[in-house]
Amino acid sequence: MPAMGTLYLIPVPMGETAGWDSALPAGNRAVIDRIDHFVVENIRTARRFLARSGLSRPIDTLEFAELNEHTPPEAVEPLLEPLLREGKNIGLMSEAGMPCVADPGAKLVAAAHRHGVEVVPLVGPNSVLLALIASGANGQSFAFNGYLPVKPPERSKAIRHFERRALTEGQTQLFIEAPYRNRKLFDDLIATCDPRTMLGIACDLLEPDQYIRSLPVGTWRKSEPPAFDKRPAIFVLFRQ
Repeated sequence: MPAMGTLYLIPVPMGETAGWDSALPAGNRAVIDRIDHFVVENIRTARRFLARSGLSRPIDTLEFAELNEHTPPEAVEPLLEPLLREGKNIGLMSEAGMPCVADPGAKLVAAAHRHGVEVVPLVGPNSVLLALIASGANGQSFAFNGYLPVKPPERSKAIRHFERRALTEGQTQLFIEAPYRNRKLFDDLIATCDPRTMLGIACDLLEPDQYIRSLPVGTWRKSEPPAFDKRPAIFVLFRQ
């Protein structure tokens, strides 16, 4: 039996414009060019990214398997078979940004560790950290909370809980939302939080039209809301 391959965690640009030159180290391309098998969140998006990466061989010679929110738990571990049985390296890619952050790819990494597989993360854009450092919030103590509950009562309760942590512990709280629900989360945040609580919003990071702004909730209430419908965004709640 051949030696086990390596699982590479491959970042991709977070938008259509920012690419290799502005968002990814050149060394990533050399690593990707040595991989024949990819586990991806969306095959079409992955193929488009690889086509832009300047591979030395045709895309059609590569193998793809999908791992996304619809993948049943029992189907995750078999995705490692090319690595475990054939010694192939596998590249794991999210649809945008870093894999395994608010992303089902974390399940594959956990399975790799159970089998003693070497896991190699590559450098790339991380919207959570970019939003944090651009917000003016405390970067020494922070928590990424992913998606908040969708139902209004549970969401308002979660917002109050995380705001309390931000205010009493000084811990910055970060959230993400499906782009088409950005406005709803924004409305709930400014309706629920204290006027003095700071709210930062970062949209389309690293893109030419990126939007980054931090204001007290009370000021947001009197301001024009960001034009962030259908735009990837990170929300940052913190104490000034």
